[in-house]
Amino acid sequence: MRAAPIDVAVAMIQPRDSLGFPLGPGQPASLLTALGTRDDYTDLRLYGALLLDLYQLFARQGVHYTSGFFGPAERALADSGAAIEFAPADFRRFGPVLSSVRPRVMATAATPPDADGYMSLALHAGATVGELHRCGADPDRMLIVEVNDALPRTLGLPPEHPHRLHVSEAAVIVQGDHPLYALVDPPPTDAERTIATFAQAYLHSGCTLQTGIGSIASQIVTLLAEGDGGDYGVHSEMFTSGLMALHRAGKITNAGKGQFDGISVTTFALGSPELYEWLDGNELVRFLPVELVNAPDVIARNRRMVTINGALAVDLYGQVVADTLHGHQFSGIGGHEDFVSASGIELEDRSLVCLKSTALSGSTKVSRIVAGFEAGTVITTPRHQLDVVITEFGVAELRGRTVRERAVALADIADPAFRDELRAVARELR
Repeated sequence: MRAAPIDVAVAMIQPRDSLGFPLGPGQPASLLTALGTRDDYTDLRLYGALLLDLYQLFARQGVHYTSGFFGPAERALADSGAAIEFAPADFRRFGPVLSSVRPRVMATAATPPDADGYMSLALHAGATVGELHRCGADPDRMLIVEVNDALPRTLGLPPEHPHRLHVSEAAVIVQGDHPLYALVDPPPTDAERTIATFAQAYLHSGCTLQTGIGSIASQIVTLLAEGDGGDYGVHSEMFTSGLMALHRAGKITNAGKGQFDGISVTTFALGSPELYEWLDGNELVRFLPVELVNAPDVIARNRRMVTINGALAVDLYGQVVADTLHGHQFSGIGGHEDFVSASGIELEDRSLVCLKSTALSGSTKVSRIVAGFEAGTVITTPRHQLDVVITEFGVAELRGRTVRERAVALADIADPAFRDELRAVARELR
């Protein structure tokens, strides 16, 4: 079928309206760009997460944006005074939150229809999928699908999780031409290489992997691709260029991992143009809804699950701050707590929280292992869920240890400039 011009969809949005859209790579970029050319909004409510561009729309008068995950664009909008607020929820709870809001309009990116009229949801199978279908079936609501020839046609697990929309569900289908967002990890620092080497000791042949975003996770996967191990499985919220490299190195078999045997499962993908090309039609990777991929009991059913995530700071009690910085929203909860907590269900499963020991606050070096957080600090993941914490100075194993033992172990992997002070505090904890 022939797609309509983008202006057709823009005209269907009312000055006072509500619009929901997926996280990051599922966003209809051309539509969001075109909506920014209007200035007649009186109360347009937008619901999404992790914008991949600084769209003019979100800075317009009369536009209010509720985000479930902040990225650089959200932080810039907040700093500029735009009407943006954060809705605390982990990724798998976005679905119920969006259902309760019930935006009149839902919009998503997808591939052009195939011969049977189906449009793959491409790079995103997150919490909006159910609401997209509900919107398409409701005559009082409107589903806009922006098709883009550059998007890969990825697969789900039909019939229960088909990862696609049918043209009959859409009120309008428009043609988008926005370039796909390319995420390229910077080269790892020496500290990040050291952290990755420590982490490698927990990644044995036959384990099932989840990796988060960033240079540390990328370096860990690089070491696995170059190493002697193999027979890995993948069960990861995000699919990355590093996981593609691990597939290409022949290290991933997904054999006998307990569920979803033979395939890597994920709920969204961000990476290089090469990754998107590799995913096109690839039956080895399947996109499933986030409420399934991120459920801790489902995660734990995998064979020897090892999860790898980051943090902004950890205190001596083992509490993790991963989404706020100096009292301001920095990112979001995402799947952090889900994947960290899953490791405690079975003894053979492990959870690695990896972070560099220090950061710069202005020109001052500060420790990211701290004695305790200030009153009012927002905790992302509670202390009782942590297993292993890794910095460039070593490994702290926390599972089963007392309060004081955990504190001493964490102080021991702090930067030497802060270590003695932290050890003194740790020895006094009861």
